[in-house]
Amino acid sequence: MHNLFIKRFATICSAVAIVASLAACGSSNQSANTIGFWDPYPQKNASSTWEAFVKRCAPEGYKIKRTGYPQSDLLNNLTTAVKAGNAPQIALIDNPKMPTAVDAGLVTDIKAAGINTKGYDSNIEAPGIIDHVQYGISYGSNALGLYYNPKILEKAGVDPASIKDWASLNKAIEQVVASGSKGITFAGISGEEGTFQFLPWFWGAEGDLKHPKSQAETDALNLVSDWVRKGWAPKSVSTDNQSAAWDAFLTDQYGFSENGSWQAESAKEKGYGMIPIPGKSGGVAPVPTGGEFITIPTQKKADKDLSKATAKVINCLVDGDNLKKTNDEMVYLAAKRSVRNQQVQENQIWAPWVKPIEQAKGRTSDIGLKYEDVSAQLSEDLQEALNQR
Repeated sequence: MHNLFIKRFATICSAVAIVASLAACGSSNQSANTIGFWDPYPQKNASSTWEAFVKRCAPEGYKIKRTGYPQSDLLNNLTTAVKAGNAPQIALIDNPKMPTAVDAGLVTDIKAAGINTKGYDSNIEAPGIIDHVQYGISYGSNALGLYYNPKILEKAGVDPASIKDWASLNKAIEQVVASGSKGITFAGISGEEGTFQFLPWFWGAEGDLKHPKSQAETDALNLVSDWVRKGWAPKSVSTDNQSAAWDAFLTDQYGFSENGSWQAESAKEKGYGMIPIPGKSGGVAPVPTGGEFITIPTQKKADKDLSKATAKVINCLVDGDNLKKTNDEMVYLAAKRSVRNQQVQENQIWAPWVKPIEQAKGRTSDIGLKYEDVSAQLSEDLQEALNQR
């Protein structure tokens, strides 16, 4: 989700390497009863619960060969494999990269393959629907929120429930700093990760990605750069990624931190709370959807039996109780309200995340391929603002 974008037709293998050995790109010929499965979770090894869960979805007579790639490498490798006619049957693609994958002809219509796409949240599925064709299915999403340290806020006399807009947020941060603590951490690093964290402020000022150069962008840039100028946020935010921002918050010196739902368990252990990111004039600011889409890559050779088996694997991952299991495994909130409700009932840490997820927006939903350039421009503007203050 929040990783650097890769160029649409980039490839990490040279032409010589492609001719010599497709194994250099992680591709290999498979037997007719093997379903290739690529995902961006290399940290989940062969002994992981994810590996076992995926392989349990293999239809009778088939086996699943799972390969995990770094997020930044997966689409490059898939491009090479599709061109070589050696693509996996299933690939999980980061949601803002879906328009790139579709434009390059790497993925196919998932409904036509027999995948049940009914009942999913339209805001989470939107990045996978291009020109009215659904090219993937998103099983769930993560989201951004505003974590707070209740001990620091109590000392500063701040009630987190009083934070309703930017003015009340700034007042709260000011009180925290005046009480002897530090203000807020966030990730302003150059690239998509910094843009990902900037978007709630941009959208919270009623920004529109179709018109990025706007008063909304100016207002959002002024907000976050003023935090640095006033000493409320560390100067390192222009190079901090989300992990670094969270590590700073874990020192218990800061009152607030913009970070993701993937930190919810860590926050619970530390006794932190979370409120949705406020809009400039009130309400909940939209946050960008995170997570991946399950896709069916383009194959040079049609194999009806293998295609049917592939559909069975995907339906297995997202049907019934397995949709919840998949999201629990990824630490996501499900893309179906009924399943989210189950998650909240079982674990109350998800309760404050429901509203941000339900109001989240896909980064590419409105502008498709143009998002890559828009994201780069927003990142450049953010860097300039953070480094000039």
